[in-house]
Amino acid sequence: MRVASGRFAAGHLGELTQQVPFEMVDAVLAETGAVQSRVRDLPSRVVVYLLLAAGLFAEIGYRQIWARLIAGLDGLVVPVPTSSALAQARRRVGDKPFVALFRLLAGPPAGAQRWRGLLVCAIDGTSMFVPDSAANLAVYPRQAGTHGGSGYPMLRLVTVVACGTRALIDAVFTPLTSGELACAGRLLGCLQPGMLLLADRGFAARTMIEQFAGTGAELLIRDKNDRRLPVIRRHRDGSWMSVIGAVTVRVVDAEIVVSLDGKRHVGRYRLITTLTDHHRFPALDLVTLYHQRWEIETAYLELKSTLLGGRVLRARTPTGVSQEVHALLTVYQAVRLAMTDATASQPTTSPDRASFTVAVHAARDQIVLAAGIIADTDIDLVGAIGHAVLTHLLPERRARTSPRVVKRAISKHRAKGTIDRTNYHHTITVNILDTTELTTDPPP
Repeated sequence: MRVASGRFAAGHLGELTQQVPFEMVDAVLAETGAVQSRVRDLPSRVVVYLLLAAGLFAEIGYRQIWARLIAGLDGLVVPVPTSSALAQARRRVGDKPFVALFRLLAGPPAGAQRWRGLLVCAIDGTSMFVPDSAANLAVYPRQAGTHGGSGYPMLRLVTVVACGTRALIDAVFTPLTSGELACAGRLLGCLQPGMLLLADRGFAARTMIEQFAGTGAELLIRDKNDRRLPVIRRHRDGSWMSVIGAVTVRVVDAEIVVSLDGKRHVGRYRLITTLTDHHRFPALDLVTLYHQRWEIETAYLELKSTLLGGRVLRARTPTGVSQEVHALLTVYQAVRLAMTDATASQPTTSPDRASFTVAVHAARDQIVLAAGIIADTDIDLVGAIGHAVLTHLLPERRARTSPRVVKRAISKHRAKGTIDRTNYHHTITVNILDTTELTTDPPP
């Protein structure tokens, strides 16, 4: 067992400490002025690791999390703080060190997969519940609606995720009153040339497209099927050139046919992209690639369901909410980086096959054992977490379909009757459509 000395011994994250090392935590504490004025039983570095560990043990309280941090420290004298002492320590450290820590870890991992030389990313938003306290309600309102509104205050989280590895490139969260487009405008700094950004119809506004394109990143965004755009030039692959505001775009209209037991379900997709070279980026390939946008939905599932277990956040003040959310994003990113190191050691293994659940449970075990905190002389880039991931790889992704329905409705009554939730094997056919005769409006 190799841990920090003295009162700093309890400050660790098991093997994930190698992703968030002592030096990094000390640097952000010094940068944000959060270093303790004297060495206490709960130094600031230890408090940072406590809050990061809370992201892995969302189902238990801080005293139980502390018990797991010290469970493997046999033979060492460590304090056993009260709940009040832990609460005071969290307030003393504040949220700024966690903001800085996430900024250091955020970004695509080394060796992230690329498509035609482009790093494929996705942007989207989700919501999270915060405790129903007077302080939180002053900043984070409840969601209004005819059903009576949400039971808890809510915040909006918008992120940019690297598809494949599902690592966070950047994130921002605001009260629910701020729209996704306003949040997306605060993420423009993480976009740059060499990226391909995927987005749904909510981000297809002209101003948003111009802002995205202004970063130098390429775009592939779903648009409304009935949006009327001018036809500038047609290509042989069925796509055609147009313009939205000051941005020249290529439009792909596609019909997607899902065949199942002799039955056919037909859907229409319109995609707009700044990838104007139809030889290098054929229309059919773009339609196929757009499916990767769902990677960000899976990332939100892992963040809200696997880590949080669908629970409301803990913090009862806005500063505490900021502290907790940034800590949660940081520990999510640390787990993702450990998983990417593992799959990168086997170039033929797709990152999609790495199980986030397996990695999280392996990371929890390493915290309880206080194992892998400080790397040995011979560094194992895979580590215990990585070996667990590689031992329990998910099967290759299969073509399956399932109806898109609300699985946890606000009402306890079945408003839609009986729904078949079975996943079925199916085949998908994509047809590129020529719709240019319907879109003859002048440029906007």
